[in-house]
Amino acid sequence: MLEQGRGRDAPGPSMTAVDRRRSQDQVVAGPALTFTDPVGPAGATHLVLGHSLGTSAALWAAAVPLLARSFRVMCWDLPGHGHSPAARQAFTIGDLSDGIVARLEARGVSSFLYAGVSIGGTVGLDLALRHADRIVAAAIVSSGARVDSPAAWAERAASVRASGTGSLVAGSLRRWFAPSTCALHADRADRLLRALRDTDDESYARACEALADYDVTARLAQVAPPVLALWGQYDQLVPERWSAQIARGVRRGAVRCVPDAAHACPLEQPETVADQLTTFFGSVCQPRPGTDRSPAGRGDDM
Repeated sequence: MLEQGRGRDAPGPSMTAVDRRRSQDQVVAGPALTFTDPVGPAGATHLVLGHSLGTSAALWAAAVPLLARSFRVMCWDLPGHGHSPAARQAFTIGDLSDGIVARLEARGVSSFLYAGVSIGGTVGLDLALRHADRIVAAAIVSSGARVDSPAAWAERAASVRASGTGSLVAGSLRRWFAPSTCALHADRADRLLRALRDTDDESYARACEALADYDVTARLAQVAPPVLALWGQYDQLVPERWSAQIARGVRRGAVRCVPDAAHACPLEQPETVADQLTTFFGSVCQPRPGTDRSPAGRGDDM
């Protein structure tokens, strides 16, 4: 079930919990973002998951049940992606991270773990820089301190405005997935490509422009929370050196590879990603009594 980032009703004694959360979000400025309802043990540490450009919370669908064995898990959608409303104006990476913090605070969540893919990873670095008091630890997946050049993002934005996100499907099929993903999990790949076709064109273009303005290379040493940088073995969009740069640059960094994956790691290898995140996050925060740190269905076969 999804809880929308905006609502229309004023709080009242007869309102449901979801209605109250929606009403609270009315006072939150910035892009309208949609969060999934939290899943996982009620007393566990909150884990917030962000997706990549042109996808949605569906990127994490197979990993969420595994992560929810140890954490209280929520996903959020970018403007115009998944269930979030289309962007009405330009936004920055900082606007997205500010919006996440404000909406979580409205729900009574003052500190949390975070994992994000690609543009979702840039939001994670911004959270770790500007909201270090809220972030317990962050995992930056298939992302970098800078992602491509401003000119490349301007070109992508113009292309999508002219031809729509559907024009990106063929290229994304080649870049997002490892060969084994298309061979063994074609249904997962199709689901993500449908999300790309359904993404609002203008919101996608505005996200490209936000990435064009994003570069925290010179500020990595200011990142205080622990950071795990994950990269997919076959990722041509974000190669290993970008993840290594993050791990070396932050104060407490680690880097890991996700085998047999490209840019869409959580969809391609959900068990491996869940294992890596659970191990990393478990090393920086102790699970509450009654939670299980081991993702379902995994043993010592990594």
